[in-house]
Amino acid sequence: MVKRLQVTRAVVGLVAITWMLLSYGLAADTDAVVDDRFAQIRTTLIVLAVTFPVAVAAFVAAARPPHRRLFLRRAAKPAGALLALFVTLAGPRLVTALGYVTEETDWTASAGRVVLLFALGAFLLWLGPFGLYGIAQSLVHVFRTADLHETVPPLLATLLVWEVALVDLFRGTYESVPTVVRLAFVLGAPLSVTAVAMWELRRLRTRHGITLRGALLR
Repeated sequence: MVKRLQVTRAVVGLVAITWMLLSYGLAADTDAVVDDRFAQIRTTLIVLAVTFPVAVAAFVAAARPPHRRLFLRRAAKPAGALLALFVTLAGPRLVTALGYVTEETDWTASAGRVVLLFALGAFLLWLGPFGLYGIAQSLVHVFRTADLHETVPPLLATLLVWEVALVDLFRGTYESVPTVVRLAFVLGAPLSVTAVAMWELRRLRTRHGITLRGALLR
């Protein structure tokens, strides 16, 4: 039920953003829209890279023995999921940075380059859907932090979404739309995510007896 509600919230948010882009003419410049979305994704990943280890370390440190050692071992899986995402996203950029692919590359210069072209094409065809699916699954499952403890995903998701909202607010995201609409879209995501997270925590407590205090032995 929680996952269905999360998916519904995401779909409603996507429809709302599409409506805003079309209604206020923000979708007229496709390149600008794409650049803005990629900039937002890059900012989100930077925030995640900083917040994730700090939040997990704080959670482990707050737990009392023997749970502290248990959570420390379990933290390897969420860390691996985060590392896998960064490697996947950095793959094409790394190939370009190493100089294997440039605007001046002559792919017909030799048979080896033709083979390399097909290899890179196959790699990108595989990486595209795999990367998009991985990003979606990572966001839905908050980087496998449920392997650490069931209460961590809703808490971490709430923290991350509010941090991203503050970054968007200071970056001037959607600054060309009316102030009321802009605030509604910037704050709508964190408020809705927080509401779903609190409901998830309540279900964990009332239906399964799982609480944050119980996890930390407090």
